[in-house]
Amino acid sequence: MNFDQKLERKHTNSIKWDGHKIFNANPEALPLWVADMDFKSDEHIVSALSQLAEFGVYGYSFEPDSYFEAVMGWMQRRHNWTIERNWIFSTPGVVSAVNACILALSNEGDGVLIQEPVYHPFKNSIKYNKRIPVINPLKLAGTHYSIDFSDFEQKIMNEKVKLFILCSPHNPVGRVWTQDELTRMLDICEKHQVIVVSDEIHMDFVYEPNHHSVAVSLNEGYKDFVITLVAPSKSFNLATFKLSQLITSNEHFMEKIKHEYERLGLHGQNQFSIVASEMAYTHGDAYMDALVETLMTNIEWVKAFVATELPQIKVMDIEGTYLMWMDFRALNMSQKNLVDFLMNQAKLWLNDGSMFGEGGEGFMRVNVATKLDTLKQAFDQLKAAINNY
Repeated sequence: MNFDQKLERKHTNSIKWDGHKIFNANPEALPLWVADMDFKSDEHIVSALSQLAEFGVYGYSFEPDSYFEAVMGWMQRRHNWTIERNWIFSTPGVVSAVNACILALSNEGDGVLIQEPVYHPFKNSIKYNKRIPVINPLKLAGTHYSIDFSDFEQKIMNEKVKLFILCSPHNPVGRVWTQDELTRMLDICEKHQVIVVSDEIHMDFVYEPNHHSVAVSLNEGYKDFVITLVAPSKSFNLATFKLSQLITSNEHFMEKIKHEYERLGLHGQNQFSIVASEMAYTHGDAYMDALVETLMTNIEWVKAFVATELPQIKVMDIEGTYLMWMDFRALNMSQKNLVDFLMNQAKLWLNDGSMFGEGGEGFMRVNVATKLDTLKQAFDQLKAAINNY
């Protein structure tokens, strides 16, 4: 668990470090964008994958009992959430699961509610499947985001909303919703018969005194209409394995969602993905605890540096995730000019805030899951560029 270890990721076909070839980005820009950590995964995972690779036979595989037990154990230990084996369905990523839920549980022309600024594949998934994005904008006061509950319910009633995609913890604004906030949203959804798809992929990245509550676990009645999406991919840097878990006790929902995957011929899981996920959920507690401490150190350093050296920038409150949401509006640049300035003057590759929808203009998302030395270099470059500007 040496999070200071230097890992040379260039020339490894890394989207984060070599993606300038695909995205027409400045190859000199330091990448702090896509949600991909610059840390080696847990040694239990590395060791198990090495043994599997050495075995040399890579045939068809299925999820063993130990895989399901690992998922159930992690949710119980880390999140006080008791689930059953038949509630778990393995999917090739959370985004595919979002699409499958939209296809299975709504019809063309139905409204699907999201809370922008939010993870951009949500809106893409809604549009690709010929549903209507309905926006409940988050409210910003100072550096803190909150939910407009009146607008939330009005949009559901007036816009033919069939599904709500909840982002918890929220990407990119960094909120960890309180039990009261979650309960108010889910009670409104229950009242108006809205199905909730809860993306909780960042559930393991929460900083004290905040606490992540699994939405469906807050009320026994929520099991009837809430689907939970999780994965070890963010927590253990396993994105390349394309394996996540869709969890629901609603048998009707499960049958319809499985049908969408069967219809596309997407069945059977990668043997390496299964092993990596099982090792993460079985042995990853110490790694996760140390990782959260490391990220908290990075976050506190960034906040302190920006406060003293870059007062033009505001850092939004970050309660969870390793993605910091920053307000550059005081620079008075258009979004296009801001992105260009950061990429080519500061030589930083960040996520363009406008991609996250309404309320993202003037903001950028910064991935701080990297060595502290890398962050220090990045913010020194940013300070120099702003001073020159």
